[in-house]
Amino acid sequence: MNKVANALYAGRKILLILWIILIVGFGFYAAKLPSVLGGNGFEMKGMYKDTEQLLVNKFDVSEAQIIVLFEKKDGVSDSKFQQTIAQYMQKAKDKSDASKVDIPTASNKMIKGSTAYGIIHFNHDDGMMDKRVEKIRTLSADEKEVSVKLTGGPIIEKDMNTASQADLAKAEAIGIPVALVVLLLAFGSVVAAAIPLMIGIVTVVTTMGVVYFFHPYTELSIFILNVIPMIGLALSIDFALLFINRFKEEIQTKSIEKAIKITIQTAGRSVIFSGLCVFIGLAGMLFIQVDIFQNVALGGMAVVFIAVFSALTLLPSILAILGTRINRLRILKVSEQGGQSRWRSFATFVMKKPVTMTIVSLIILLVALIPVRDMHLEIPSSEALPTKYESRQAFDTYNDTFINKNTADVYFVLEAKQDMLNEKPLTNAFTFIKQLKGDSLVKQVDSISTALNVKSSDQLQAMLENPQISAQTKPSVDSFINGHYMLIKATLDTDQNSDQAKDFVRKWKEKHSPLTVHIGGYPKFEQEIFDEIYEKAPYGLALVLFSTYVILMIAFRSVLIPLKAIIMNILSLTATFGLLVWLFQNGHLGLTESNIALVLPVFVFGLVFGLSMDYEVFLISRIHEVYHQTHDNNVATVEGLASTSKIITSAALIMIVITGAFAFTDVTPVKQMGVGIALAIFIDATIVRMLLVPSLMKLLGDANWWFFTKKRDKSSSNEQLKS
Repeated sequence: MNKVANALYAGRKILLILWIILIVGFGFYAAKLPSVLGGNGFEMKGMYKDTEQLLVNKFDVSEAQIIVLFEKKDGVSDSKFQQTIAQYMQKAKDKSDASKVDIPTASNKMIKGSTAYGIIHFNHDDGMMDKRVEKIRTLSADEKEVSVKLTGGPIIEKDMNTASQADLAKAEAIGIPVALVVLLLAFGSVVAAAIPLMIGIVTVVTTMGVVYFFHPYTELSIFILNVIPMIGLALSIDFALLFINRFKEEIQTKSIEKAIKITIQTAGRSVIFSGLCVFIGLAGMLFIQVDIFQNVALGGMAVVFIAVFSALTLLPSILAILGTRINRLRILKVSEQGGQSRWRSFATFVMKKPVTMTIVSLIILLVALIPVRDMHLEIPSSEALPTKYESRQAFDTYNDTFINKNTADVYFVLEAKQDMLNEKPLTNAFTFIKQLKGDSLVKQVDSISTALNVKSSDQLQAMLENPQISAQTKPSVDSFINGHYMLIKATLDTDQNSDQAKDFVRKWKEKHSPLTVHIGGYPKFEQEIFDEIYEKAPYGLALVLFSTYVILMIAFRSVLIPLKAIIMNILSLTATFGLLVWLFQNGHLGLTESNIALVLPVFVFGLVFGLSMDYEVFLISRIHEVYHQTHDNNVATVEGLASTSKIITSAALIMIVITGAFAFTDVTPVKQMGVGIALAIFIDATIVRMLLVPSLMKLLGDANWWFFTKKRDKSSSNEQLKS
């Protein structure tokens, strides 16, 4: 690090100029990032996606649909209601270049009382959907006699993007001012307090500009707009806090050059190890081949890299130029000695009763994690959108009025090696239909068999051989058979989100048939997402745990400290998930009851496991410094806590403020993520850092440094032999 420190100090002015160029360049593309974001990120390669494409290509199923909800106003007759609907749907088709529209009538069950719905179908996705949506919305605003609301995938996706941007602005409006107050309390001067915020904003803007260039190669989820600022601000401010605090200590007795170099060698080293831990925590998500995990992993890893890079290049350059002017515009008198004295007294108090403190801490954490056993995970859908959005209101009405929530539709596409109407494949297809009807979970089967009321393939072939009957049945045949493919729809007697529905598609995927079986429908979508996460997450977890252990072992030259840190992290994170279940799933503290977003445990673990290691690295690095000088574990623990606790507490408080600000947002998964990270950091900064760390350091004694002690003893023995 000595050579690095010398190089960074020598090139400080060049680095500052390069950063100004980077900020201007990437800032331009950061502003364009929202325009290339779309969808909730739950896309993956698999049978579901392949089947959906077959339905589009072979059976004229639309690629995108907009649902139009109509509600009759007082005084409007039924005939006028239907006439207005028909006129509206035709105008919507013409104006939006739709492929077709489904117009509601009493006969097709798309009208119930004063409520009806129509569907606008699109068979192409050419990037013009947003403009089509705006055209239809303009049309909706012109209706006077009928209330018209739009919903469906493209509408909800667009509104989710809008809501995410609004959430980001709201979180920043809350988090940044409060973070500035905390920084003022930590440093006392406006200049010192402003620098971490500036570094955080630079990191976020630069990263968003970099991530913009990912969009030609991967679909970018709208949630990335919240994740990058959440991680970038919190992590950059943390790094800057540590760096500035060490610089302020060193500059009291040393020259600016010497102070900068020592800060890079000490705090800079901690920043590198901390950033590496967070980077690996996020990299663990790359094992899960679902777009949203890939997005967050890539975006998160990018922001971590840039946060470390800015902390090691931009920040030292600014501090080197400012020098002692870092303390300019002082508005508060901050006493370092008084704070250290209080933390020293607290650490000494805890270490006097290490067993009691350990037991108390563990009881608190174990009680908090009890609700985890009742955690119910779900994929975020329209319910993640705030109820104030028209698309959410319309979708709820549509679901409540027209959709049977106790059933689920599964689509089977059978593929033969020859034309499906040939004798052998048709016989095999009818055998499959018969087996499907025999399944206890299947309520109804819609197929060529039910459409033409035929019981066997022989009956169907005889019907098709009669020219007169064949002409009459052609529309039905074309609806279910296209060349080598046959479509079958099974309606299950269970909720589409249920475990039974997922088990059903798993079972039928494994069914052996002479025909190739493709399965689609929402239960298949959920089954693939859930299975991918459950199967791949353990690999990511193993990578994170093993890599973190090795990194911390090298950093601290200890076998036990990394193990202890990992166990404490897992325990505190599990307690966090328990509290999230209690808050959101059980609807406590005024929160609306909602299941936990499926992505939340992976996200919070990936982010917080690395972020909380920041404090472990900051704290243990200082304890290790003192132990290296004194070889007294108790003295090192007390002094390490006394000298770092204030800055770690400030860093944790800022992390809680920045991420906790997202608790006041409207998109449910983002709210859950903000609360989850804030809770995890709070538990880590209080129960773990204040109670468990000093207690366990005391109980383990010199064994904490077994790896370090062994090397030191060996070195001492070699020196004695030489003498």
